[in-house]
Amino acid sequence: MKKNIQAMVDYWLKLVFCLIISMSTNISAHDYNNISITILDSAVAEAKGAVCLDGSPPAYYHAKGFGDGANNWFLYLEGGGWCISDEDCAVRLTDRSGSSKYKPKSVYFGQNKSQNQTENPDFYNWNRVYVGYCDCSSYMGDVESKTNVTRRGARVFNAIMDDLLAKGMSNAENAILSGGSAGGLGAMLHCDGFSALLPNAKRVKCISDSGFFIHAKHLPGADKRAEYYANVSAYHGIPVDSLPSLCTSRMDQTLCLLPENIIRDIKTPLFLVETAFDQYQLAFNYFSNESTWWNCTNNLEVCTPSQLQTIKDYGVALRQTLQEISDTTSVGIFVHPCFRHGHFYEKSGWDGSFLLRDKTIAQAVGDWFFDRTSFQVIDYDNELPRFHNCSKFIASSCI
Repeated sequence: MKKNIQAMVDYWLKLVFCLIISMSTNISAHDYNNISITILDSAVAEAKGAVCLDGSPPAYYHAKGFGDGANNWFLYLEGGGWCISDEDCAVRLTDRSGSSKYKPKSVYFGQNKSQNQTENPDFYNWNRVYVGYCDCSSYMGDVESKTNVTRRGARVFNAIMDDLLAKGMSNAENAILSGGSAGGLGAMLHCDGFSALLPNAKRVKCISDSGFFIHAKHLPGADKRAEYYANVSAYHGIPVDSLPSLCTSRMDQTLCLLPENIIRDIKTPLFLVETAFDQYQLAFNYFSNESTWWNCTNNLEVCTPSQLQTIKDYGVALRQTLQEISDTTSVGIFVHPCFRHGHFYEKSGWDGSFLLRDKTIAQAVGDWFFDRTSFQVIDYDNELPRFHNCSKFIASSCI
């Protein structure tokens, strides 16, 4: 079983790598969408101690805003899972998930980061920032480590925010903190803190793309899911005071990494982009221990009836969990039935996405951010994942 889990982890590390490489190597006639890396060497100094797992400096990519978007900011926190021990983290010291040394020199900015007004009408001329993930703690860890693994995710986040504030973000009129997967969880956990950095902004909101990892207490593997996030919290030394106090006052702090337990405590408006059938969560988060489960989550056509029922049960649990917080009017929700994990890396997860109430994800997010209309739509029409009118991972051929 341990070998199977490691094989799956290796697969998803490759998948994350391929997804981002596909973005960074995307051929475009518009060179202005290819953005060079910024290495934050000043963050390494002992006073800040903001470094990646391997001790290298943090990094990000910044496309400057222009025109009437010059004082608006759209930040995206890259994801890439977590690690929960020195041994677990060691494999990341020599790849982009744990070191800035292996980040690409430039990244292609498409979708919500695109400068193409047709593709990204609401945010095309904003300052657009892609923050590189290299701490494996959802930007939350803070340990004075004496091992060869440095756990400083919170310091990485703070150092990059300080640098961006100095580069003009302190004058932001509108701002968004977003993130994908583990970065989406980080965007939720840092949401109110980010808003506090911009007291004079007209509008500050947050977006989580596939970051709503569920506990699903009544489904198989619930104890293991809770234990895993407890291990993330313990290993990375996530400070209690960095988590919503209303959550930590009523339950163990380790459960406050689960979005369902903190969503009502986040004061800043938040938008959730999710699928009812998250491929990563289903594959990795202990919903089944069947030996053929991995094959099923990679090809639904080979699933057994009991495995299909597990997928249905997950969809019910995810929808119920989100339905319970839908009375929070500041929360936007877009939950579709496509079998995937992550959206903003490709057109089918932005302006070419599955439609809910005749809106793409890009349209729903834009309308919600600018208060043109609210948006809380959860698909209930599909018991199982859809493939028609849904795109598959564009990087799946990399594996």
